[in-house]
Amino acid sequence: MSPTRLQIARKDILDIFENLPVRVFRKKEMEQILAANRASWRVTEGTPTNEFIEFLIKSRKLRRVTFTFPGRKEVRYVWKKASDFEVIQSLRPDGYFSHYTAVFLHNLTLQVPKTVYLNSEQTPKRTGDAELTQERIDLAFSRSCRVSKAGTRFKYLRVLVLNGMYTGQKGVIELEGDRGEKLRTTDIERTLIDITVRPIYSGGVHEVLHAYRSAADRVSVNRLTALLSKLGYIYPYHQAIGFYLERAGSYRDAQVTLLERIEMNFDFYLTHQMKETEYSPRWRLYYPKGL
Repeated sequence: MSPTRLQIARKDILDIFENLPVRVFRKKEMEQILAANRASWRVTEGTPTNEFIEFLIKSRKLRRVTFTFPGRKEVRYVWKKASDFEVIQSLRPDGYFSHYTAVFLHNLTLQVPKTVYLNSEQTPKRTGDAELTQERIDLAFSRSCRVSKAGTRFKYLRVLVLNGMYTGQKGVIELEGDRGEKLRTTDIERTLIDITVRPIYSGGVHEVLHAYRSAADRVSVNRLTALLSKLGYIYPYHQAIGFYLERAGSYRDAQVTLLERIEMNFDFYLTHQMKETEYSPRWRLYYPKGL
């Protein structure tokens, strides 16, 4: 049997993929690669994309990964040994790793989290005019925290895609992974804010406190405070952040005072549905007993 055009062009095809800056592709991107190189590879228009993909899979250079979300599936094609984070990031190319995953990427935890958080910002929404009251705060934090249900499995990991509020991607940076891959994630200041807002996505309040301690010599509290103001939260999360800074025991008084200077009009809560609590008069904050 005569070799196919794909087999004849095998070396040239592999060379193209070796030199591409990305290693994870959607089917549409595989179509585009084939279309852009048909002429040089002398592959006929009658050669379908599926045949091209199967040829590369049989070459053991490409593998198919299927993510099964509730009600839908997403397929990715992975070139050689892309990292797990690289593959997961392809689910939302404009998204970024956040919460406990960002804590891990910044080496702020001794744990190896089994859940990966990928934040995909919503479109801008008009903010409501509802007035914040003590009754509203008490009611909200007496209930369980809402969590995303957009989850799937990848190898030994649980992947949770978060529909985060629109921020214009403030505090989002690019880090280099262990294999030289580019990973989008929140910077340290944004990470500390995010895990304060959603400790349920961050290993719980004890892990949040550990992250604050670990970040002490790397974080700019000035920048954190400015970023918090830009994010425009309705709830007074500065009280929780100030509490963590104080309780960490590794920040200067001048740094902690930056949060204390912000007006405190309400009692607040470190997390949702706490059973036994203690109260910090300095921060007007309820927190879990024994923290």
